[in-house]
Amino acid sequence: MDKIRNLADLRELKDKLQSKTKLRDKSETPEQMVQIKVAMATCCIASGSRETMNYIVDELDKRNIDAVVTQTGCMGYCYAEPTVEVILPGKEPMVFGYVDSRKADEIIEKYIKGGMLVEGIIPVNYKKID
Repeated sequence: MDKIRNLADLRELKDKLQSKTKLRDKSETPEQMVQIKVAMATCCIASGSRETMNYIVDELDKRNIDAVVTQTGCMGYCYAEPTVEVILPGKEPMVFGYVDSRKADEIIEKYIKGGMLVEGIIPVNYKKID
């Protein structure tokens, strides 16, 4: 949509933007939802993470998948940017590297929807502090 010519165009734009924002803002019970964190540090953005995040948000909306999508700083995997962390309810976090739109589609279809592991998982090299 290039220009807003009437009230209907404005309402259409509002609905579109609200649905995108809704995916990011669901935070009341994130542990019960799919959580997706896209690394958005300078190196990440330079490697295409902004496009990856936009693709993920759009596709989750199109496929009616409830998820909390957020951005994070550097995850320390600069060599594998863009990186995306996915946490399925009740599961350990998985970090995927080199996530472009093709890889994001595979993560959504196979891992998020089907629970199957996909290529590109970065091994955990840290420990959680309880």
